[in-house]
Amino acid sequence: MPLLRDWGLRDYSESLVDMRELVRARRAGTIGDCLILVEHPAVVTVGVEGDDGSAAASGLPVVRVERGGHATYHAPGQLVGYPIVDLDPRARDVRRFVHEVEDVVVDALASFGVHGGHVPGQRGVWIDGRRKIASVGIAIDHWVTFHGFALNVDLDLAPFTRFQPCGMSGSVMTSLARELGRPVGIGEVKGPVIAAWNARFDPGSEPVSPIRPDPEHATVRSPA
Repeated sequence: MPLLRDWGLRDYSESLVDMRELVRARRAGTIGDCLILVEHPAVVTVGVEGDDGSAAASGLPVVRVERGGHATYHAPGQLVGYPIVDLDPRARDVRRFVHEVEDVVVDALASFGVHGGHVPGQRGVWIDGRRKIASVGIAIDHWVTFHGFALNVDLDLAPFTRFQPCGMSGSVMTSLARELGRPVGIGEVKGPVIAAWNARFDPGSEPVSPIRPDPEHATVRSPA
């Protein structure tokens, strides 16, 4: 049964340390697959494909990491999901896994009446093939996944225009709040994301209510 961990609002670098520790624990078999949900204070992260130098020039904090992809932006109002999943039982199919993670976001958006989808040759989740609502970047360590998706729920999108997110103009970025034309709370989105995650990675599990952030980052199990 996949575990759910809600870290609330948490510093990116601090989260990265604990995420890597969970990867080591998953490799050792001391924990099962899990999904971390978190928000981060404003930060630009740069993946292994790098950027054009605009991240450093943006004036925003920058952290370089081992995930796939270029640069992207995290801030409160964006729901970030980090799946720690052993791909050995999943035929070590990284491409399929990335597609499934994107589909978790697509399914969650559908519960709001928002139609998300894929764009050939591009990672992430898109609206009408023109507006990007979620970024996806995965890393693999001995076939255990980490990093994940960043779903723009309700945040100021202007900082995306201060660099080249995912190697493209920041003007392509959108949010769930913009698409719906109303404010959207992070708590409103966690339930649909968890339900979509369970449907893809733990079929047959009972529906769950949104989990509340634990100040000690305690583990929360989805009901059996």
